[in-house]
Amino acid sequence: MKKEHIRNFCIIAHIDHGKSTLADRFLEHTHTIEMHTVDQILDDMDLERERGITIKAHAIRMKYNYKDKEYTFNLIDTPGHVDFSYEVSRSIAACEGAILLVDASQGIEAQTLSNLYMAVENNLEIIPAVNKIDIPAAEPDELKEELAELLGVSEDEVLLVSAKEDIGIDKLLDAIVEEISAPLSKYSETRALIFDSQYNQYRGVVVYIRVFDGALHKGDKIKFFSTDNIFEIEDIGHFGLKMEPCEKLMAGEVGYIIAGVKQVREAKVGDTITLADNPTSHPLKGFKHPKPMVFSGIFPMDGANYNNLRDALAKFQLNDTSLVYEPENSLILGFGFRCGFLGLLHLEIFKERINREYGISIISTTPSVEFIIKKKNGDEITIDNPAQMPEQVEIESIKEPIMDCEILVPTEYIGNIMKLAQERRGVQKNMEYIDKKRVSIHYEFPLIEILFDFYDKLKSVSRGYASFDYEYREHRIADVQKVDIIVNGEKVDAMSFIVHSDKAYSWGKSITEELKKVIPKHLFKIAIQAAVGNQVIARSTINALRKDVTAKCYGGDITRKRKLLEKQKKGKKRMKEVGNVSIPQEAFLAVLKADRS
Repeated sequence: MKKEHIRNFCIIAHIDHGKSTLADRFLEHTHTIEMHTVDQILDDMDLERERGITIKAHAIRMKYNYKDKEYTFNLIDTPGHVDFSYEVSRSIAACEGAILLVDASQGIEAQTLSNLYMAVENNLEIIPAVNKIDIPAAEPDELKEELAELLGVSEDEVLLVSAKEDIGIDKLLDAIVEEISAPLSKYSETRALIFDSQYNQYRGVVVYIRVFDGALHKGDKIKFFSTDNIFEIEDIGHFGLKMEPCEKLMAGEVGYIIAGVKQVREAKVGDTITLADNPTSHPLKGFKHPKPMVFSGIFPMDGANYNNLRDALAKFQLNDTSLVYEPENSLILGFGFRCGFLGLLHLEIFKERINREYGISIISTTPSVEFIIKKKNGDEITIDNPAQMPEQVEIESIKEPIMDCEILVPTEYIGNIMKLAQERRGVQKNMEYIDKKRVSIHYEFPLIEILFDFYDKLKSVSRGYASFDYEYREHRIADVQKVDIIVNGEKVDAMSFIVHSDKAYSWGKSITEELKKVIPKHLFKIAIQAAVGNQVIARSTINALRKDVTAKCYGGDITRKRKLLEKQKKGKKRMKEVGNVSIPQEAFLAVLKADRS
């Protein structure tokens, strides 16, 4: 195959802007699949189709005839959420061009802009396209002007398409040939980028690669640059609708290799593959180890499922290198695991998949983030669980993670956004007007402030128009403290959380109020308290369930009733001292729903 007839590209789009539907139309127009046979062929998980997001990256090879020449298109699909931004960056690095797809009714979103900047940094050719032009709320002409201004191109270069109604697809395919350049080689040594990998229970890890220089043949001994591990290629091929074996992959081609790799973590996304006999001294740039940002305790609702949960986690990790876990024990919830995730969506998807694919009902504790604690004796420790927090007298300083955030919002909601940001300890860095109607505001937020209900609040104050993107910046010293939740005198370790000292009371009060609604009444009073150290800062009380012990006294002296009431009072006092409060599973969900403003 001639290198000048290869086009490697991806589609940059926000959640639900029609990326997967457009990919389907490409497959139909290139005769890779028959017309209108199946929808969203690249999103093969039920969860992906239900939520309208791509969770796992995919790649597919298509053949397209243009002016009597056959071109090979490699579409490298990308995950569609900010939690997976590193995977998106590696998919973008494997391409020479990108289609910038924008919904005609919703316009450019913050995450789309962030991925666009990433593509521009990688010197990709950008093909702007406005999708869903057929819907009544569409404003294609305004968006054409906006995209042309953003990219510094003429409005004629912005294509109008409707993936659903099959409008303008051929023009877009022609533009891929005309606008996107063929791949180039820089070095004589072999270099290939791993942009994804997937575990196959029969064949081990299938590594998705883009060859930049040289060639890879079946039987070659290869080396993974970050680990120095050496493997032999057992199978090599391209991506059609199924994997299509071949003898070699040349520079510029996209495909897969199977080389007896046992674990996905050995084939790390972003790593460079080279030949073991003639290794390159120039690895491809941009490799990073995925770093979990959000941590939560995962416990089976039924303790008998502990071993099943452990096996499920091990299988889940085979396909998801970013998931980390270790055993954890809770006084209330029993045995479980402390898991690390890329973000809240990653956690949400994990819980849903464990339930669906493995049939295990689980409960998660309040999500936390990683804090760096410097002790007065000079030691420095990193904690991701409030239970690991040392005593206050031992601590010299605590650093919390700070995120660089971008909020895209119509100009009339700027005041609402600023008020919300102020409540969440946001520091405004700058503000840029994208056009007359919309503005991009850059903030620094502590991760703990945007972890829970921030996105919901953001959508609420902007009537659904604001979009949000973030990435990790640094750890910074902050005045934070651990708040314990105490139910009937017993600390509930799974409900403890770390918060800024200014918000300890409001968060504590909100959680005690929520717990009051879901913990059932007992025959004695129950105190629900939030405490910092030994000091109680908030309290809610669940009144006792009244039993009418005087019902059987239908007459006689009043002293008989008093005697029974006194006896009941003593019994309740004794019960309060020895009785246990049953905390239902809903209580842990109530903690997550508590107002954090």
